[in-house]
Amino acid sequence: MDSPSFWIILFAAIFTNNILLSYFLGMCSFLAVSKRVETAVGLGIAVVFVSTCTSAINWLIYYGFLNPETSLISRLVGKEVDLTFLQFIVFIAVIAAFVQLVEMVIEKVSETLYMALGIFLPLITVNCAILGACLLLIIREYDFTRAVAYGLGSGLGWMLAIVAIAGIRERLRFSNIPPALGETGIVMIVTGIMAMAFIGFAGMVSL
Repeated sequence: MDSPSFWIILFAAIFTNNILLSYFLGMCSFLAVSKRVETAVGLGIAVVFVSTCTSAINWLIYYGFLNPETSLISRLVGKEVDLTFLQFIVFIAVIAAFVQLVEMVIEKVSETLYMALGIFLPLITVNCAILGACLLLIIREYDFTRAVAYGLGSGLGWMLAIVAIAGIRERLRFSNIPPALGETGIVMIVTGIMAMAFIGFAGMVSL
């Protein structure tokens, strides 16, 4: 069976295999920063940028230096050198570097958004959605183009989910929610319903 194309991977990563609604990765910042649409959009854009760039760079690092079969180091020494045990450390280091870059840019461009995101902006470094996307594209053995598609799609899918729940939460402020549920309880229920709705795309295409 042929590997899925760039556009199929992109579509599937956004809808049918949404990294948040299918795998429930990145839930901590999803719940904490989804109270206002404006803030959710800002964090979503940051996640899209970091996810896309780090997916591309981590793919290059993995196949260029860590994978014993394709590593430049293996070619230089004349035998396979397996450095795949370093992938977690390397991937997180790359993500941390890009998050630092995004943090500096947001602080300069929009101090209001920077303050609104608070601690959750630097915590993109350990956002399991971004690390999960980098690991999944390696596990699925995507080539570079498909890896970029998956990184971009995962970021856009996460952004779509957080912006959608932010819009719903703004409306929920004017609703009579049972006290037993509380704010977090009703958000988890709505998130579950959103996840079931996205399952409806699974008949179109899936990874």
